[in-house]
Amino acid sequence: MFTNLTTTQKSLIVAIMTVVIYTVSSAVSYSIFSAIGNKAGSVNLKTSLPGPANSLEEDPSVPKTESCPLNGAMHSKEARQSWELRRPLAVMIENHVEARPQSGLTSADIIYEVVAEGGITRFMAVYLCNLADIQIGPVRSARTYFLDWLSEYDALYAHVGGANCTGGPAAPGCQNGAPADALGQIITYKIKDLNQFSIGFPTFWRDYQRLGHAVATEHTMYSTTQKLWEIGAKKGWTATDSAGLKWENKFTPWKFKDADNKSGLTTKIDVTFWENQNDYKVAWNYDSACNCYKRKNGGVDHTDFNNKKQLSPTNVVVQFIKESNANDGYENNVHLLYANKGEGRVLIFQNGTVIEGKWMKTNRLSREKFVDAKGQEINFVKGQIWIQTVPEGSKVSY
Repeated sequence: MFTNLTTTQKSLIVAIMTVVIYTVSSAVSYSIFSAIGNKAGSVNLKTSLPGPANSLEEDPSVPKTESCPLNGAMHSKEARQSWELRRPLAVMIENHVEARPQSGLTSADIIYEVVAEGGITRFMAVYLCNLADIQIGPVRSARTYFLDWLSEYDALYAHVGGANCTGGPAAPGCQNGAPADALGQIITYKIKDLNQFSIGFPTFWRDYQRLGHAVATEHTMYSTTQKLWEIGAKKGWTATDSAGLKWENKFTPWKFKDADNKSGLTTKIDVTFWENQNDYKVAWNYDSACNCYKRKNGGVDHTDFNNKKQLSPTNVVVQFIKESNANDGYENNVHLLYANKGEGRVLIFQNGTVIEGKWMKTNRLSREKFVDAKGQEINFVKGQIWIQTVPEGSKVSY
């Protein structure tokens, strides 16, 4: 077939055929290995993608004398020396069934959980005091109501895109302030933004095989706390601003107390976000041995992929807030709003007991507070705090 061709033409054909053969073989190989990975338990696939580097763990033999300003947990002086150089970091982590188990939730100081859309909850994990470099994810998109809680910390905000005004010029929400336009609000509020769209690899990377099987692209974005703090530092967002003022100067910490186990009083809590979404129902089981609440999600123990430990915060907050659709012209009207400025009912579970009270938040920048029936601010037990926001009228039993 090459008889009547010039030397240049022959070389060109050989080059083209080489590329075609390589492409086809690569595609076949990927298909084969993806198929293998999708057979549960057939192979333990490993990834060579970036992960935590220079990970430091607190020495358990070193005295824990320093109180974390976010949740009161006690840490070493070495840990304090690290967190005094940085500001809080908030990361959007999804909770779709295909994303579980997530990476990094056990290591957060505070976790906020609320429905993102369609009854599927999402987390905003806030980090500051853990000494380790923590892999976190899957990282997902921003929502407007998370910005209201984020603003209390003046934190770095890591996410992958976000809700925006895409309904077109005729959409009423776009014409009237776009209430769910998180990406626009990030600019307006001057949030210290770490959007993956503007940062990319290697700070963020996609890992399709982290769980040992292929998952959809939206469930594959990861980063680490250290990588994100380093990007923040390059942007000038460290513990102090350009005027030399520390982020803590404008921060109002909650009050904390030591543990006081009271086993057997309130040992099981069931929380429903949306009635027809069983995969996102949460059960908390109090364990007096750790004075913590062990989490089940969708009836299954909810664990952290990094360390295989069950999520077990010291404090569980369930706050009831009015939920509504944004009506912003977005497809299927999936964007939600929560009236999280004002006040409403709250249940706080700690020490095996429940405190019925009220949440209060004056505006976006003000610190949310929790008070008991007498109006006294509730002290949190030193340790991780998990805050669940459920729509008013949601079923919570305990």
